[in-house]
Amino acid sequence: MTATTADAPPPDLRLPKRRGVELLLLVGAVLISVYGYAAVGLARNDAVPPDVAGYGAGLGLLALLAHLAVRFRAPYADPLLLPIAVLLNGLGLVLIYRLDLETPKDQAAPTQLIWSTLGVALFIAVVVFLRDHRVLQRYAYLSVAAALVLMIVPIFFPAVNGAKIWIRVGGFSFQPGEFAKILLAVFFAAYLAANRNALAYTGREIWKLQLPTGRVLGPIVAIWLLSVGVLVLERDLGTSLLFFGLFVIMLYVATGRTGWIAVGLLLAAVGAFVVGSFEPHVHSRVQDWLDPFASIDAGRGPSQLAQSLFAFAAGGMLGTGLGLGHSILIGFAAKSDFILATAGEELGLTGLTAVFLLYALLVARGYRAGLALRDPFGRLLSIGLASILALQVFVIAGGVMGLIPLTGMAMPFLAQGGSSVVTNWIIVALLIRVSDQARRPRPDHVETGVIAPMAEDEL
Repeated sequence: MTATTADAPPPDLRLPKRRGVELLLLVGAVLISVYGYAAVGLARNDAVPPDVAGYGAGLGLLALLAHLAVRFRAPYADPLLLPIAVLLNGLGLVLIYRLDLETPKDQAAPTQLIWSTLGVALFIAVVVFLRDHRVLQRYAYLSVAAALVLMIVPIFFPAVNGAKIWIRVGGFSFQPGEFAKILLAVFFAAYLAANRNALAYTGREIWKLQLPTGRVLGPIVAIWLLSVGVLVLERDLGTSLLFFGLFVIMLYVATGRTGWIAVGLLLAAVGAFVVGSFEPHVHSRVQDWLDPFASIDAGRGPSQLAQSLFAFAAGGMLGTGLGLGHSILIGFAAKSDFILATAGEELGLTGLTAVFLLYALLVARGYRAGLALRDPFGRLLSIGLASILALQVFVIAGGVMGLIPLTGMAMPFLAQGGSSVVTNWIIVALLIRVSDQARRPRPDHVETGVIAPMAEDEL
């Protein structure tokens, strides 16, 4: 009897997949977005928009297709990533539609919906066809070459609103820097995973900082110079800070040495000071940040930043209500750079806090997936992708709130911008793929009744 018990197979332990939880959260995300769409119509026209059912059905269909892709191709993925992305994207469509009512000749919501559909389609493609995230490590140098091309090409096109970050061909336009950030994250993750020991333990120690050899340190200096070059040539402070901040964060994660953060902050501060002092476009934004009400004192009326601050102040704790604000007074960038001001005015501090918590949860789940992985490339890639979202939110929110100088970046999922929403969906897809690998049980441990993530050399 004892021998029979000892020889009995272990129980079939299964890590919960949580796909049912994901589906319920997706239903909630779609319903919240539909409610916001209806609330805008009621506030502006005293009637529910006639196409509210079509909007809800379209958003629900996109969410369902994305869910099915995750359910069958990444069943162990984090159940929170997709619902958060759908909710943020849905809220962004509601806010853009609300601002469209103020500009009948400039309708952006239909185009944004098309771009969102393309983003979800690429999300599904990544989840379905990318079986293992480690495949991307083979294309590290191809990724950085493509990223450099994407960053350089806009220099040869006319500036838009003072920054050369767009490619316009006829009626079609896109921002290649949005796609370059994903490619750079892949390159940084692959390079640091291959050289993490040399970066952490070789070279000379100066001021308690272990400096690696020139052969290893060279790419770091090159990335810093590239960051400053993008800032000078394209007049885009936000993209430069994003690229450089991404590398510093991933370098710290790879080596575990806090000294690199200090060095990164010092180099970024020096570069920002030099360019902010001598480049006219960036200098004007710095001056506006230092005194946002200077234009009012000079009799020229409020600047965009001043109008944004007025919008946040008018929102108070609970907001004016969807459709009842006046953030359209901000001007041409109300639907893109300053869309957060509309959320702050009409949803108030409470609603704005909820939006920030959604971003924080999305970033935290990305970090969690990375920390659960055993392979260095996957860990760095996941943390890098999550850091891209975190840096974008900080840079944009800080700019429109007057904490740092303004930039021309788009709030992830919320703001108008096809390139931005497409790349953000690709980022979420990669996080889905990484989290599935992190939470997937190892076959040998399932046989012994022990659940653990897959090892680096096990597919």
